[in-house]
Amino acid sequence: MNETVLRPPFDRLCAGCDPFAKVEALQGQVFRELAGRRTLRIEIDGQGYFVKIHRGVGWAEIFKNLVSLHRPVLGARNEWRAAGRLAELGVEALRAVAFGERGINPARRHSFIATEELAPTISLEDYCRDWAHTPPAPALKRALIARVAEMARRMHEGRVNHRDFYLCHFLLHTDPPPAPTALRLSLIDLHRAQIHARPLPVRWRRKDLAGLYFSALEIGLTRRDLFRFLRVYFDAPIRNVLRDQKALFKWIEHETLRLAERYRRKILPTETLNAAP
Repeated sequence: MNETVLRPPFDRLCAGCDPFAKVEALQGQVFRELAGRRTLRIEIDGQGYFVKIHRGVGWAEIFKNLVSLHRPVLGARNEWRAAGRLAELGVEALRAVAFGERGINPARRHSFIATEELAPTISLEDYCRDWAHTPPAPALKRALIARVAEMARRMHEGRVNHRDFYLCHFLLHTDPPPAPTALRLSLIDLHRAQIHARPLPVRWRRKDLAGLYFSALEIGLTRRDLFRFLRVYFDAPIRNVLRDQKALFKWIEHETLRLAERYRRKILPTETLNAAP
């Protein structure tokens, strides 16, 4: 499938030339450089953009995903479609301004996506890191919890699941400074997101919620904070939620333990090694 969409300023940048060649030739700050993918930051007219270039994942990666019953991510189209769908749903997310895809062979498909830089921002993971020891103003905390819950509800009601639904993938805009009545959050890292033709399967909603809960375990949330999230997410009185969602809560508790164990095995040894003299 061949497709190219160029919005300002990339329509001007690529005018009269092959957009794939133009994008490949871009120079900027490289954030990731792998065999099949490159991510860099560029500036055009003072505005920052992130450009992700995919050159194919290879058959080995495709087969590995299929054997694990996972849908392989073959390029930039996934993120392009997810950004568009979230915009339709009123969920603020990264804004894509260019997309291209060419090639029939799924293992060697060439694609790219360019998105506007969201700045100045801070991830919710970093913004909330010290909450357990230095709690924020109660009104701001309540407003942030409600906003995250609302975004999650709209996304899931709109048949989209994120698959990497953690606090680090929510960017809080800091100009103007966050306030209970002036909050702006954007959801990023959509390359694994899925859009479903039918209502979102329960398993995918559960996985997103478990990931979000796991990422918030250490920020000092109270029982009342969790109830506030659930009330907004389910748009129902909390007593009804607690009565009707027992199976969900049990599953999330089990999945959170699994994620914590995986984190302990994969992340902590690396941190310990890096901290060694």
